[in-house]
Amino acid sequence: MYELDKPKYLMLLIAVPVLFLGYGSLYVWKRRKRKKFADPVLLQRLLPDSSSQKYWLKAFLMLLAFAALAMAMVNPRVGTQLKTVKRRGVDVVFLLDVSKSMLAEDVAPNRLQRAVQLINRIIDGLAGDRVGIIIYAGRAYNLLPLTTDYAAVQFFLKTVDTDMVPSQGTAIATALQMTGKVLSQDAQKNRFVIVLSDGEDHGENAAGAAEALARDGIHVFTVGIGTTQGGPIPIRDKGRVVDYKKDRKGETVVTHMHPEALRAISAAGAGNYVYGDNSTAVAKYFKAEWVKADKNEFESKSFTDYKNQFQWFLGLALLLLVLDALVLERKTRWIERLPIFNEGS
Repeated sequence: MYELDKPKYLMLLIAVPVLFLGYGSLYVWKRRKRKKFADPVLLQRLLPDSSSQKYWLKAFLMLLAFAALAMAMVNPRVGTQLKTVKRRGVDVVFLLDVSKSMLAEDVAPNRLQRAVQLINRIIDGLAGDRVGIIIYAGRAYNLLPLTTDYAAVQFFLKTVDTDMVPSQGTAIATALQMTGKVLSQDAQKNRFVIVLSDGEDHGENAAGAAEALARDGIHVFTVGIGTTQGGPIPIRDKGRVVDYKKDRKGETVVTHMHPEALRAISAAGAGNYVYGDNSTAVAKYFKAEWVKADKNEFESKSFTDYKNQFQWFLGLALLLLVLDALVLERKTRWIERLPIFNEGS
């Protein structure tokens, strides 16, 4: 197993084709200047040892050296030992509403982005706990299975938008049932579901699905996103608001946050309802819940004892630079004498 210690330096590799174009432009410029100075026959007499092949060989060595230096700065690391690590923690599955109503901007920047921010803040308070993400609108999808890789969780959260689920609606009951399957491996009471939604149009089966999870020892919490005053749903084109969603009568749709629906779900699921207006307060609340919970012990395998590999790339770069210094931009006479080589000018 390997990892990149500083992947941001991979951007330096973009300079390789740019430098190649620079070498090509310089070569063309030199040839034009020489043609203006004298005709080709005279140039051959004046510069009998000039070698275009050596010019490109030196360019190739220099570009390889630059690429090797860039990789040395990236510092690939190789894991040399696979260990089984025992962790103690809770399992948390976030159910994220990605229906169109979550685009309302009655909370900044909008309901969906506020929900993502809340998940990130809650994750910051976790340590050794497993996290999963299920998104839902008209249907539910398991976006990320249970994992302790919080960086991966935050990466997937950046990709979430309302177009990920084509069918509109709020299939919270389906999402809760899917959560039950995800958490079915563990019978201990250390499993939590956190529903982040505006509570709009959840249907009648949501409380029943939450109650079924509670019977299996899974606590269902809900976090209200939005305001009861509500707001319109913007329609954007290239990042700019061009209109607002209309109903069949042509009137602007105003979507409201429905805390009573979310309270009913959390009550049936043996959890609590939390209003998501303050991300810090919400994160502190759930951190306190994790402290009180019984911790489950589970195993995970990971590579350890990572060893730096930058020295190989650094050594290669130095070797290439030495070769570049030793190679002269003129013909090598002894190579010319070999029958398999025939250097031109």
